[in-house]
Amino acid sequence: MIVVTTPSIPEYRVVKIIGPVYGLSIRTRGFWGKFVASIESFLGGEIKSFIEECEKARLQSIKVMIERAEKLGANAIIGVDFDTSDVLGTATIFTAYGTAVVVEKITKAEEQENGE
Repeated sequence: MIVVTTPSIPEYRVVKIIGPVYGLSIRTRGFWGKFVASIESFLGGEIKSFIEECEKARLQSIKVMIERAEKLGANAIIGVDFDTSDVLGTATIFTAYGTAVVVEKITKAEEQENGE
């Protein structure tokens, strides 16, 4: 699965647009995680325990998005973007979204035909 934030993929052409796909991951910190984060916050600087949780959630949302695109028959997702939002201060929603498409590689012969 090719996943890009750009609207196109170099050396590939979109042959079918399937449509929007997304993946969600909703995360909350347990008591211990909140405790560690509060200590890190008190000391100032980067809150590493939150960063680790955000990284996990981001990867999970991408994984879910890819699984949905595969079920629809896509072999690529273009225009991927990310969003986060807070749920009443208790959880964070991480979303990855993009457009599921079918792409095919442009051959060297086609590139030469088109003067590229």
